[in-house]
Amino acid sequence: MITKTTNNQYPVDELLLRRWSPVAFSEQPVEAEKLCTVLEAAAWAASSFNEQPWNFIIATKDNPAEFERLLGCLVEANQQWAKNAPVLMLSVAKLYFDRNGAQNRHAFHDVGAAVNNLAIQATALGLFIHQMAGFDVAKAKEVYNISEGYEPVAAIALGYLGDPQTLPENWRQRELAPRQRKSLETFVFSGSWNQVSPLVKSQD
Repeated sequence: MITKTTNNQYPVDELLLRRWSPVAFSEQPVEAEKLCTVLEAAAWAASSFNEQPWNFIIATKDNPAEFERLLGCLVEANQQWAKNAPVLMLSVAKLYFDRNGAQNRHAFHDVGAAVNNLAIQATALGLFIHQMAGFDVAKAKEVYNISEGYEPVAAIALGYLGDPQTLPENWRQRELAPRQRKSLETFVFSGSWNQVSPLVKSQD
């Protein structure tokens, strides 16, 4: 299994640091109970007015035809590696509030929060996910007859880690590259936009 080092500046829970987005997936099936567990974790995310605007379309290799339908919504570059994952998903946001029918501009944020819960729970179970912006939104809407007022957010591959040596060279290099994160000084501000907060400012 690949071990990814991190460049965190402050102590962070190990479970968060272990999460990363591989492209090499094993074809080992994901147990139904574990798949339901990660979805249950998604259900417990916070959301505006507790609207819970997340929805998930799931396809597993247990049903090859359904798996190919979802795989076909991905851009070709992502199909190259995602075809090996045992589970594909599509997250979908409900764009309006049930409570009053008004636009929910926080819907994508809340779906992201749900998927983050899913990702961390997956990590705890020895699973990994890779979220993808690279999919055909219009095709996904047509293929799955997604209702008006709902919008596909991201495609997701889920499974156990695979062997990076099975990947094409360009993907293999990405898989083996070290993880990097921006320092806190680049995105934590106080007082004014782009003014580094004294809380995180490096002391010379």
